[in-house]
Amino acid sequence: YTISTPGSYYLTGNLAVSSGSAITITASQVTLDLNGFTLSSTEATPTGFGISLAGGNADITIRNGHIKGGVTYSGGVYSGSGFSSGIDIAGSTPANVLVSHVSVSGCLHYGITLGVNNSTVVEFCTVQTVGNNGIYANDVSHSTANQCGQFAIFAGIASDCYASSTGFGDGLYALNANNCYGNCTGSGTGLGANNANNCYGQAASSSPGLVAITANNCQGQNNGSGDGLDATTANNCQGQCTGSGTGLSVTQIATASYGHSATGTGLYAITAINCSGQSGSYVGLYANNANNCYGVGNGSYPGLAATNAENSYGNCTGTGIGLSANNANNCSGVCSN
Repeated sequence: YTISTPGSYYLTGNLAVSSGSAITITASQVTLDLNGFTLSSTEATPTGFGISLAGGNADITIRNGHIKGGVTYSGGVYSGSGFSSGIDIAGSTPANVLVSHVSVSGCLHYGITLGVNNSTVVEFCTVQTVGNNGIYANDVSHSTANQCGQFAIFAGIASDCYASSTGFGDGLYALNANNCYGNCTGSGTGLGANNANNCYGQAASSSPGLVAITANNCQGQNNGSGDGLDATTANNCQGQCTGSGTGLSVTQIATASYGHSATGTGLYAITAINCSGQSGSYVGLYANNANNCYGVGNGSYPGLAATNAENSYGNCTGTGIGLSANNANNCSGVCSN
C-alpha cells in the first residue's frame, strides 16, 4: 500500500506481504495508526521495509502496532525471511517524524531508522533481533533494542533506554545519555556518550564497558581485557574489569569514584579526589594528584602510587609498597607481608 496524500490512516487488520514493502509513505502530513495490528513478510531474501518513508517528507507519525519478520540469530549470524527493515528511509532524512509504541522484530538489517540530523523521535518502542542497527533517531526515550548486529541504539539524546549489541557497534551510543543501560557481547563498547548521567555500560571484549567525556553517577563493567569505565571527567562513578584492563580510567579529574581490576590498575586518574581503587595483582590507585584517596594493590606493586599524595592511604597485600609518592602530605602506607 502507498500513502501518497496527507491525512490520517489506520489499519483494520493484519497485513502480510510476500515481497517488497508493506506500506510506503510518499506524502508529508501523514498519521498512520497501526491500530494494534501486525505488518509481516515472508520474503525469502529480504529487501522490503515494513514501512518505507520517501526521502525529504515531513510531519509524519506512526504508532501503535507491530512489524514482524522471520529473521533469527544463531552462531553470530542473522538470517531468515521477512523484512530488510522495520521502518526505514528511502532517500534523505525526513523531518518532524514520531514513532511511538511500535514493536519491530526479526528484520535482516535495521529496526527503526529515522536519522539524527532532523527532528526525529522514537518513544516507547521495542526492537528485537535485527542484523544491523536497532533504533537510529535524534531523540530516543523509554525504548529497548535487544540482539542487534551493530549499534542497538544510536541517538542524539537517549533517555530511559536499554540497548544490547552482538557485534562491533556500541550497545548504546548518544551525545547525551540519561538513565540508560548499554551492553555489547561482541567487540564493541557497552555504552558510549559525550555526556552520560546515571548510566550503566557492559562489554565483553577489549572495548570499555562505558565511555564518556563526562560521566556522572555511572557504572562500567568489562568482562574481557578492556577497561570498565573510561572518561575525561568522572563524578561518583564505578568501574570494574575482570581481566587486565583498568577498572576506572580518567584522563582529567575523578571525584568520589571507585575502580577495581582483577589484574590491571584499579583506578587511574590525572587528579583523583575522594577516590578509591583496588587491584588483585597490580596498582590499586594511580594518579598524578591524589587527595583523600585509598588504594589497595597486590603482588610487588604499590597500593597507591602518585606524584603528589595528600591525606591518602595505600595498602599492598603482597610484597610491594603500601604508598609510593614523590610528595606525600599526611599520608600512610602499609604492606601486609
